[in-house]
Amino acid sequence: MEPPPFPAGLTLTPTKPADNPVVADLMTRAHPDWARTAADLDRFDEMRLAGEVFERVLARRGGEPVGMAEVSRPRMDGHPGWLNLEVVTLERPLFGPLLAWAEATAAQHQARTLVTRVKENWWEREAFGAAGYAEHDRMWTSVLDLTTLAFGTFAPQEARARASGVTLHPLSELGDYDEAQQRKLYDLIAALLRDVPSASPVAVLPFRDWQFRFGHIKHPEGLWLAVAPNGEWVGVNELHLPVSSQPHMLQNGLTGVLPAWRGQGIAYALKLAAARAALERGFTHARTGNHSVNRPMLAINAALGFVREQATLTLRREV
Repeated sequence: MEPPPFPAGLTLTPTKPADNPVVADLMTRAHPDWARTAADLDRFDEMRLAGEVFERVLARRGGEPVGMAEVSRPRMDGHPGWLNLEVVTLERPLFGPLLAWAEATAAQHQARTLVTRVKENWWEREAFGAAGYAEHDRMWTSVLDLTTLAFGTFAPQEARARASGVTLHPLSELGDYDEAQQRKLYDLIAALLRDVPSASPVAVLPFRDWQFRFGHIKHPEGLWLAVAPNGEWVGVNELHLPVSSQPHMLQNGLTGVLPAWRGQGIAYALKLAAARAALERGFTHARTGNHSVNRPMLAINAALGFVREQATLTLRREV
């Protein structure tokens, strides 16, 4: 299936890494509530695996960028046959042609399931719906003002965590982050990801692919681990990645505790330890995202004071 002809007066050209500042600016102009930076796009380029599907085109009118379409492997739902589409435009009539290009391109890669992510209040939600996409998953983004966190309120949870026998440490204090350490962290994260409540199972990368993407952690002082008396790593909180568009903010990745250690306040203790460390590093806010069916973690975040923003929806269409 060939991509359809594009409307007259517009040029459609594949992007190069050097175009990342232009693409990020276009995305941010279209949706300031989901600001992107060239650094964000550079990081995704660096994390892309060899042979991974990725095509992006930029639509220009008179030399000015007015739209973008992208086809790539989903970062969360990287299942066989699934591809992610992203359509961004400053001119709503261009949505249809850009989506048609993306769908035709995905068909060339034998996609069986198409997904895209939009905020629930974006106009694109209805546009994708009219094209046959339906809600598959819902993620709640929420933000915590770390300067207002009442740490003393959670002294009972921290006491229970200490009584369990675990100790909390940043990755930076646990020795060389060599391949043995990477495998230890991978085994913990993979086990936790397989247990995350979500609309579809989280796709867990093989170790070598995970190592390529995440083996180098720039800020190990922000990744906290719960260590059992026998040395096993039984819980993690990833609050180490700065948000490039908001320098005062850290993005929280995975927080989780192995089943045998749950119910002892360890998740609270990990989040509180990471929050203290973030404040010491000069950050004032933390942002996180949780699947709407992940009620245990949503309850913890609500108790800590995270404030929900607009939900991010994963829309899905079978081909």
